[in-house]
Amino acid sequence: MLPETAPDGLWIAGAGGVGREALDTALAAGVPVAGFLDDHRHGATVRGLPVRRPAELAPGDRYLVGIADPAVRRRLTALLDGLGAAPVTLVHPRALIAPDTVLGPGCLVMGGAYVSSSVRLGAHSQVHYNATVGHDAVLGERVTVYPGGNVSGAVLLADGATVGSNAVVLQGRKVGEHAFVGAAAVVTRDVPPGEVVVGSPARPLRRD
Repeated sequence: MLPETAPDGLWIAGAGGVGREALDTALAAGVPVAGFLDDHRHGATVRGLPVRRPAELAPGDRYLVGIADPAVRRRLTALLDGLGAAPVTLVHPRALIAPDTVLGPGCLVMGGAYVSSSVRLGAHSQVHYNATVGHDAVLGERVTVYPGGNVSGAVLLADGATVGSNAVVLQGRKVGEHAFVGAAAVVTRDVPPGEVVVGSPARPLRRD
């Protein structure tokens, strides 16, 4: 069993790079963090905080998944929700969230991000630092927009889609479920589910 923690103590699932950035976001927002959840690093300390196994989380504990991979987020959220834990949304105070925008449970919005008007972010989605999401965009569950990514207005990013660093998705395009837009790619037409696209304009990645 976990030691008792303050009621407001947040557990961050994942003690890697994104997990530590989630800690930075929590600290900037004044959200107390109890520690990390990570099967590979349990028993250690990271940034002075204890690391426990995800399966040790208690009912009613609060968590956020600080891992970029949507498939891993899906597995962990299923585990943690099944334990009776509650997802928490974190927004850095230097991020801008425009009016009429809704963030689902477990979302992470980092410093310098801009999320425009009438946007919908599904549960456990992430908008990393200096990324932008345009008006009327819809992000499904467990979507990731990496640092500097630019999602234009009225874009649909389906569940598990990823937009790489400094990539651009043009107005009104759709990126299908679990598709991946490579770093610095420019999406000028819809991306089918599961496709990996790269380049400008974005084309399917050749697999020789």
